[in-house]
Amino acid sequence: MGDELPIGLPADLPAWARWLAQDGDGSWWVYEVEPLRYHAGWYENELGRRWRVGQGPPRADWGERLWRLRSDDAG
Repeated sequence: MGDELPIGLPADLPAWARWLAQDGDGSWWVYEVEPLRYHAGWYENELGRRWRVGQGPPRADWGERLWRLRSDDAG
C-alpha cells in the first residue's frame, strides 16, 4: 500500500470510498471494501461499492499497489 495518491480525485468522491486501485488497462477505481486482485485488475467481491474515477497509462506496479483513502470508521 502506498501513501501519496498517484492521481487527483474528483470533488464529488463518495463518502463511502475507502480504497483506490488501478486496473491493468489504466482505469482508476475507488472501492468501499478493500478490493481483491485478479489477473487484469481489482474487484470488490460483491461486498461493497466501486466507482470509476479516472483513466491513464497503467503503472508498472498497478497490481501491487492499493491506496487507503480513509479508515473504515471515517464518514
